[in-house]
Amino acid sequence: MPDLASTSVFLDFDGTVTLADTGVQVLRSLGRPGWEQIDRDYREGRIGSREVLIREWPLVAGGVDAARQVARQVATDPGFGPLADALRDAGAEVTVISDGFGLTVEEVCEQIGVACLTNAVNEQGELVFPWQDRCCPCSTCGVCKQAPIKEARRRGRTTVLVGDGVSDRKAALLADVIFAKDDLADWCDDAGVDYRPFARLRDVHRALLGREPPEPREPPEPCEAAEPREPREPPEPCEAAEPGEAAGTR
Repeated sequence: MPDLASTSVFLDFDGTVTLADTGVQVLRSLGRPGWEQIDRDYREGRIGSREVLIREWPLVAGGVDAARQVARQVATDPGFGPLADALRDAGAEVTVISDGFGLTVEEVCEQIGVACLTNAVNEQGELVFPWQDRCCPCSTCGVCKQAPIKEARRRGRTTVLVGDGVSDRKAALLADVIFAKDDLADWCDDAGVDYRPFARLRDVHRALLGREPPEPREPPEPCEAAEPREPREPPEPCEAAEPGEAAGTR
């Protein structure tokens, strides 16, 4: 395992930090007919993640308040807080990178004190993409997950990716160490990309820290909306994915 004092760890949100994909849960609860085919087009590589989100968001009935209420019902992996604390105590940088609707990402990360890059829904109920990269050769993602990995590597840091879905594939092409499960693990098997399997974040904790994680914290109170913060400067453009790769999941 890498020297954590010179390591940057990037965690996907939906299905990695959370125990289920919040976007899928919202669509299953509130989605109007048609979202399943859009999602299928995305998973099969016919459209990118930004397009799938733009097309699916108008199909969510009830607006942002109803959607956020459903998203808040999705549990967070209880190992997230202990993992983030232990990594930072060891000198590692920890960032959550999410390419979904972004309904609860900032709320969850703020409770743990972890930085995040995410799409968001603004006060007008519009889906916005503050971390898209129009200069990227693929330019199809909502959040460019390769860009922060490139930036960390440029600073001489070892990069670790923890993910589960389609949106993590391009980042996996660059990360030095990959922890994968579900769709991402299947893709790594097919593409011949080395990875370490995990089921929950306790497994990642054990692998990176070399010890059993402590008992998880008490579950936090239901999320309150985070105060808006000044946007950071976008990272550098990302590299193109290998030909034929699909563009990203939540």
